[in-house]
Amino acid sequence: MSAVNEVTLLRTHIGSTLRQARISQGRTLRDVAKSARVSLGYLSEVERGQKEASSELLNSICQALDLTLLSVISDVSIALLATNAPSLTVVEAAA
Repeated sequence: MSAVNEVTLLRTHIGSTLRQARISQGRTLRDVAKSARVSLGYLSEVERGQKEASSELLNSICQALDLTLLSVISDVSIALLATNAPSLTVVEAAA
């Protein structure tokens, strides 16, 4: 896997984790964007994995969602490990 794909994958997982947290809290993009002091469009792009938030903006979004940056990074790390886990294929022996 190339470095570009890994960055995209990381960005996608971060966005997905933030979106899941927002939805589970029953909050709107508008509400979280206002609390985090980021534009609605920017937050939407972060959630969709189209923008990579700086650590400062990511921390602001996490605070708006009552999450710690550490918990988000931990969830993303677990998702990345699951995505990149090697898979085994069972091959039947010839009779």
